[in-house]
Parts: sequence; structure tokens; C-alpha cells
Amino acid sequence: MLPDAGAAVGRRQFVQGITAVLTGVLGALNPLATLIPSRTWAVDLHALDPEQSATLLAMVHTIAPHDGLDDAAYALVVGAIDGDAVKSEETRSQLAAGLSGLGADFAKSSEAVRVQGLQTVETSPFFQSVRIKTLMVLYSNPIAWAHFGYEGEAFSKGGYLLRGFNDLKWLPEVPPAASGPMPV
Repeated sequence: MLPDAGAAVGRRQFVQGITAVLTGVLGALNPLATLIPSRTWAVDLHALDPEQSATLLAMVHTIAPHDGLDDAAYALVVGAIDGDAVKSEETRSQLAAGLSGLGADFAKSSEAVRVQGLQTVETSPFFQSVRIKTLMVLYSNPIAWAHFGYEGEAFSKGGYLLRGFNDLKWLPEVPPAASGPMPV
């Protein structure tokens, strides 16, 4: 809905408009952005083709499945692995061989089939390198932090003491009787 011509555009409306424009532009220029529909994300890939990136994205989803986690967090992992492949020919060939070994239909398979496929290669250097990169990149980005409720390190924000460390609003005032013996 567009605001009236005489009304001032608020900050939120401006940011939403800019985000929509940038998403469209980045999505049109990036093959990975067309693979999984998401709100706003795009990763610039240099070593992976669209089929390989779709397979890798499905692999990362299978290694670390989290319902509701934005696909942008997983796309950052794919981008990091692609960046490693650009830097090293050995990494690029290992990645290409490993992804082709998973099969062309890996990305379209059910999760159970993907898990079985990954179990057959879980001892390979290819799988281990993707698993380690997934753990390092996925759980160290603010998108995943927000999903899991982690607010990040506290030192730069004044520490934990004044930021709700002692805030026990999540506990009931009186514990349920079945919770154990009452303190004396």
C-alpha cells in the first residue's frame, strides 16, 4: 500500500521499499537466490553452478536442520564454502566430486533419503569439511542467533548484570507442588 502523496514516508516504509528493490536486483543477478524462495537473501557465487549450489544447500539443511531458521543463514554457509572453493583448486575439485557423488536428485529428495545419502559419505573428507564449515558459519551469524534467542556477547553492551541476567519473569512466583520438595 502506497502512502498518500502528501504524507511523509516513515523510516520503516522507506527501508521496506529499498529492501524490496535490492532483493529484486540481487535476485535477478544471482543463481542461488532463485533456488529457495525466502524473504530477502542472495549470495554471490563464483565456483558453484546452480545445480551444485542447490545440492550443497540441501546438504547443509540436512546436516543442521532447524525448523523456521531463515534460509539466508544456510545461504551464508554455501557462500563461505564457495569462497573456499575459489581460493583452492583442490577444495574446488573435492567439492565438485563430493556433490556429484550425492546425485543429481539429492536436493529434491526427502530428508530421510538425504540423511541416508549423507550417512554413506560421512567419513569422507568432503563431508567432514562441509560439516565443519556448516557448524562454524551457521552458528556464528546473527541470523541464527536471533532465531535461537541468543543476543550475542554481552561485554560490549555493558555485561549481563544490567541486561536481565537476574530477570526471572519466566519463572512462576510460586513453584508447582509437583516440582519437588519446598525449601525451608
